[in-house]
Amino acid sequence: MPKVSYPHYAWAGGHFVVLAGTLYSLLGLVTLSQRPKSYYLAYGGALVSWGIVVYKSLGVPQLNRAYVQRALLDENVQYLLLALYWFLQKPIYVTLIPFATFSLFHALTFLRTSVLPKPPAAPAKGAAAAAAAQPQSAGMKASKTIQTWVKANYEKAMLFVAFVEVVVVFGRILLGAITFQNSLLAPLFFAHFLRLRYYLSPPTRTAFGWVSAQLDHATANPKCPPAVRKGVNVAKELIIRYSESIISVQQPGGGAAPGAAGRPNAAAAEARRAR
Repeated sequence: MPKVSYPHYAWAGGHFVVLAGTLYSLLGLVTLSQRPKSYYLAYGGALVSWGIVVYKSLGVPQLNRAYVQRALLDENVQYLLLALYWFLQKPIYVTLIPFATFSLFHALTFLRTSVLPKPPAAPAKGAAAAAAAQPQSAGMKASKTIQTWVKANYEKAMLFVAFVEVVVVFGRILLGAITFQNSLLAPLFFAHFLRLRYYLSPPTRTAFGWVSAQLDHATANPKCPPAVRKGVNVAKELIIRYSESIISVQQPGGGAAPGAAGRPNAAAAEARRAR
């Protein structure tokens, strides 16, 4: 088994806590019993995992412009701040779904890279037939299965997370603000988060495009009242103006650091950074 440092164990442990807390919380919703302790436990795990990644990638927080510019456009920082915000609020259980989705892939990557035995390196051409004839252990088969599943489903999972954030989570907290079930600031805070995600995440842009198309289709219906059509168009115009006012800072080296919501190798990259 590869040698693993304590920060790496803590990073992985945080993701397992997120998964356990989320499953227990959602199970409570199914059985009509709220479980706030598991909700806060899950976000506690998220704070540990994302905090370690942010520390490893950005170092000790500094009060200077260069550090702030890097942090503002770092996806891990954004999710760390979001986790802290939800941790400090009254439980909104649906907000756990994106974090649990990320944690699932990170936990699987940890198992494959740090717990299960690794398959042998690709043999030379002359030895390929002999190597193929050698039986693999159950651990190696499991490792290969995990690797294949992660590669096949990571992009789909990122698109799922984007739709959950744009449609489900934002819709829930907006309705909650209107009905005074959650803070009136929650939709504003999350809208700013989504604005950053829109510029950094292609899946988020896809989700916004889908929502916009659905609104256009609904308002184009002759049965749609003119007042509703006008209200939707005004709201869309305000949202476009708000999104175009994105901060103009650029991260040194260009682009956001790969992380919790990054490319398909993000889980492995976080694992390396957390070592």
